[in-house]
Amino acid sequence: MKRNSFWSWIVFIIGMIYFFLPLFAVFEFSLRAKRGVYSFEAYRVAFMDPEFYRNFGMSLFWAFLTIIISLVLIVPTAYWVHLRMRRWRPVVEFFTLMPFVVPAVVLVFGMSRLYARFSLMVELPVLLIAGYIVLSFPYIYRAVDTGLRAVDVRTLTEAAQSLGAGWGVILFRVIFPNLRVAILSGVFLTFAIVMGEFTFASLLSFDAFGPYMEEIGAMRAYTPQALAVVSFLITWLCIGLINRVARGAPGQGQIGGAR
Repeated sequence: MKRNSFWSWIVFIIGMIYFFLPLFAVFEFSLRAKRGVYSFEAYRVAFMDPEFYRNFGMSLFWAFLTIIISLVLIVPTAYWVHLRMRRWRPVVEFFTLMPFVVPAVVLVFGMSRLYARFSLMVELPVLLIAGYIVLSFPYIYRAVDTGLRAVDVRTLTEAAQSLGAGWGVILFRVIFPNLRVAILSGVFLTFAIVMGEFTFASLLSFDAFGPYMEEIGAMRAYTPQALAVVSFLITWLCIGLINRVARGAPGQGQIGGAR
C-alpha cells in the first residue's frame, strides 16, 4: 500500500508539473509588460480596452443562446431514446460524436456554401449558433446520457403518469430535477467551449472573444498572455461551479413535484 501511494504521488506531481508549469510560464510572461519589474500592466491594458468588454459580452450572448437551444434539442431527445428507442442509442451517439471527426473549419465552410443562398441566415448569427450547437453535441449529450443512465427513467415516467402528470410536467418537473448535475456539467463545458472558440466566429465575421484574442496577439506582446490566463481562469471557474453544484445536488431518482 505504501509503495502504491508513493508512485501515486510521483504520478500526481508529474501531472501537476505538466499542466501547471506552462500556465505559470504564461502568467509570469504576462507580468513583464514593464521593463525590469513585475506588474499587472498587461491586465490593466486588457481590462481598459472597450473592445474586450464588447467581444467578451458577445461571446457570453452566443454561449447563452447555444446552451438554451442545445438543451431544448438534446434533453428531450436523450430522454425519449432512453424511454422508447433504446435500439437507436448507438446511432444517436454516433451522430453526436461527429464533431470530433469533422474539423470545425470543414463544418463552417460546408455550412457557408450550403446556406449562402439564404442571405438572412448569413447576415444573422444563425450559422454561428448552429455551428456552436453542433460543437456542443458531444459534451451535452454525453452529460445528459450519463445522468439518464443513473436514474430509472421508465419507473419515474410511469409513476408520474399514474399521478396524472402530462409529458410537459414529466419532462420539466420530474426528469430535469433529476438531471440537474448532468445538465449543469454539459452547460459549463459548452460555455467554456464557446468562450474560447475561434474558427466559426472568425470565418463568419462575428465578434467574439476568440477572434479578439487573436487580433490582440497580432498587435501586442503581453496583453494576449494576460487574456489567456483570464480565459483559463474562466474555464476553471466553470469546473469549480460543477463540483460545487454536484456536492449540493439532491438524490437521484426522485419525482419532484409531479403531484
